[in-house]
Amino acid sequence: MPKYNVAQNVGFMVKLAWTTGEKKILALGLLSALLAVGLNLIQLYLSPTILSVVERRASAMELVWTILGFVLALMLVSAISAYVDTNALFGRVSLRSEITSNLNLKAATTAYPNVDNERFMKLLTKAQMCVGSNSAATEAVWLTLTGLSTNLIGFGIYVSLLSTVQPLLILVILVTTIGGYFVSNYANGYGYRHREEEAEYEMQMLYLDYRAKETATAKDIRIFGLQPWINDLYGKAAGAYRAFQDKYQGVLLWAKLVDLVLAFLRNGVAYAYLIGMVLRGGIDISSFLLLFNAVGGFSAWVTGILEGFTTLHKQSLDIAVVRECLDFPEPFLFEKGETIKAEPGRSYEIRMENLSFRYPGAEEDTLTNIDLTLHPGEKLAVVGLNGAGKTTLIKLLCGFLDPTEGRVLLDGKDIREYNRRDYYAMFSAVFQNFSLLAGSVAANVAQDMETIDMDRVKECVEKAGLRETIEALKDGYETNLNREVFEDAILLSGGEMQRLMLARALYKETPFVLLDEPTAALDPIAESEIYHKYREMTGGKSSVYISHRLASTRFCDRIILIADGRIAEEGTHEELMKLGGRYAEFYEVQSQYYQEEAKDEK
Repeated sequence: MPKYNVAQNVGFMVKLAWTTGEKKILALGLLSALLAVGLNLIQLYLSPTILSVVERRASAMELVWTILGFVLALMLVSAISAYVDTNALFGRVSLRSEITSNLNLKAATTAYPNVDNERFMKLLTKAQMCVGSNSAATEAVWLTLTGLSTNLIGFGIYVSLLSTVQPLLILVILVTTIGGYFVSNYANGYGYRHREEEAEYEMQMLYLDYRAKETATAKDIRIFGLQPWINDLYGKAAGAYRAFQDKYQGVLLWAKLVDLVLAFLRNGVAYAYLIGMVLRGGIDISSFLLLFNAVGGFSAWVTGILEGFTTLHKQSLDIAVVRECLDFPEPFLFEKGETIKAEPGRSYEIRMENLSFRYPGAEEDTLTNIDLTLHPGEKLAVVGLNGAGKTTLIKLLCGFLDPTEGRVLLDGKDIREYNRRDYYAMFSAVFQNFSLLAGSVAANVAQDMETIDMDRVKECVEKAGLRETIEALKDGYETNLNREVFEDAILLSGGEMQRLMLARALYKETPFVLLDEPTAALDPIAESEIYHKYREMTGGKSSVYISHRLASTRFCDRIILIADGRIAEEGTHEELMKLGGRYAEFYEVQSQYYQEEAKDEK
């Protein structure tokens, strides 16, 4: 069952219109409904009124004025209605854009564990589809509400018109249309009941489509001949999605057939009764024509009301998905947490106290009973085999994850009590996977488009060893990056990209610097140079380095070796070599490898 019902979702949309300054959409919707009913009534009375004038043998002038009056009324109401509907469109688009913005904000700011949460990602995918076009529920719902208002007002007026007709006839119309409503309602709910299955197929197709177009994978696709494989995977995902849609459409088809039978019964009884009244002489020709049209109109109003509720229910399911995504629980404190701001020149200490962490669904802990202190101004290296838990340790340190057991303390206080975004601001980091903004080199370093300190950008680029490369470009620091947006953008090599990310980390003044394999694309000599520069660049700051090349971290004050989810060894490079344990073994193996590689190059 959806978390929010129809009334709650309509209330959500009305409140959104009210609070975002789009109140006019409510007034325009009601006005549009009144105009639509007025237009219908003019059309309803047009033929009977003209026929009545003819029956009374009125003058030709009266007939002409009657026809002219109706024509002018139709033109005027139609023109006003078209004007109102056109202006209401802008408000509907604006509100959908507001919801889109809220979804993007949720995706960009949600707690990191939610990014790895399969249910949240499925909700996000489905929610983004619910705001993707003018026909999406978050915009089309206003047309549905306007249509419902029109049908409800028209229903009330037609009931008064048909008050002289057999009540049993009205009952037949109501019963058959209500029956059709419940059948359609059940059929339309099929999509929501199976929304996670549908989202899974959609996510697979979106992922494959994105990867096939991504510049970063273009070389792999060509070198390894991946196109047939990707096409095959996409074909299977699309086939599964089509099978789901075929099943869904089958359910809808049966519902439509039942509704068709009920509609035939409803209209047949109504028309038979009116024809009987004419044959018995109970009504004249103009009255017959009015009632005949009124019965048909009454049936249309009732059908419109129930179809409107069916559509509203279906759209409400989509709006419920959007709201569930926006309201998805946040495991961290943000605005409700205690405010913290890094003080210039102050040193901070981070301590991990009896920390253990296990990923959701995993059978074993990734890290177990970790006790570790990052002292003020200390340079700490974290080494170990792939999968040992080094990156997980970094994520816990900078607050992306909370420990399953134990605590992470900042100057003795549990970081879970802080506004987590404020805590994030304490760190500069370069991770294995990083993002490239569609902007200039300077904007990518500063992470800003407007207030860029160019002197600091150049200083950071210089320290990262990228100055000559950037200044040799035609537009220098204003050179655009990311060809997905800019046709004139340049492509940096893997090593140049990592140096750019290092410059970005330097630009942000923070008490902590985290580097998670940031120089993997550099050769050992270049990596060693970068790390030794960092010794100068991070002076006075607490720094954590992860590298698979042990020689690159020799300058650190302390090195810890992670193995089997624990801190297996700890000390300086010299102490660990003297210990003769795993660190010394790994170091010797790597040293031999680089020596052999150097001989081969000679």
